[in-house]
Amino acid sequence: MASGQNHSTVPRFILLGLTDRADQKQLLFATFLLIYLVTLVGNLGLIDVIRASSTLHTPMYFLLSVLSFLDVCNSSLFTPRLLISFLTVDQSISFEGCVVQMALMTLHGSGECVLLSIMAYDRFVAICHPLLYHSIMSKRLCVQLVGLTYAVGGFISAVQTGNVFSLPYCGPNVIDHYFCDIPPVLHLACSDTTVANVILLIFSALTTVPTVSVILVSCAYILVTICGMRSLEAQRKAFSTCASHLTALCLFYGSVFLVYVQPNPESVSAYNKILSVFYTIVIPMLNPPVYSLRNKDVKAAVLLRVLNLSRKQIC
Repeated sequence: MASGQNHSTVPRFILLGLTDRADQKQLLFATFLLIYLVTLVGNLGLIDVIRASSTLHTPMYFLLSVLSFLDVCNSSLFTPRLLISFLTVDQSISFEGCVVQMALMTLHGSGECVLLSIMAYDRFVAICHPLLYHSIMSKRLCVQLVGLTYAVGGFISAVQTGNVFSLPYCGPNVIDHYFCDIPPVLHLACSDTTVANVILLIFSALTTVPTVSVILVSCAYILVTICGMRSLEAQRKAFSTCASHLTALCLFYGSVFLVYVQPNPESVSAYNKILSVFYTIVIPMLNPPVYSLRNKDVKAAVLLRVLNLSRKQIC
């Protein structure tokens, strides 16, 4: 391509979606609509319960409410457009829309990685240093950590999105995916993408490896502390909290690693689409029950909130 030619000559991209079979689209529409409604009800409901219940005004639940907010944003970024794709023939997205979708996706995804490591550190302090918990995890520090989450997410988003769309796109415009993910978009570039793929791999690793390391170290200290506890009830409660957190972490990081941290990220297959569905749509639905089903405080707060709302409606 000539150096003076416009790099964004492709005005629109075509998203192939999850399937092109008409007989599957109605079932998939109903399935993903149900998932999206459950995601909204679960996460927004959890945010409302945490806000309304004074017993849940602690750092742990504050961070959990931020996670729910990120999950609502993440799911709303992908699911509505996916639902529309099952009902319409036009599968196109504008060049600018693709840029915005990728930037927001990277922002929320990177932010969630950082937030999950912060939540692991919070559990480490609560279990390993309970007497110092409220002095260490102060309200000011929690707000600063949430600010750090968005700052890191914004930086990674700017680098990754700039890395992709600094390349020329002058010919093919069919994306073999249901959203503007980085690997399939890079596959359409009209120039060599070796450097871009290296940058993608490096920054994906910088996002995941340090956060996973913080989580693993925190969990190791927590397990050592739990094993030294004399009270069986304290051990059970600590194990229950850690098990919920580790379940959510394995689901999220497992799918992210398999999609982005790989030698050849351009190879997008049906397998990668399924993994993408998992971390963009399914996991935001699973986080509220994973974190709250085995938590007596949350269940008590939910019951109290429902009773209060019922009384207001009756009055």
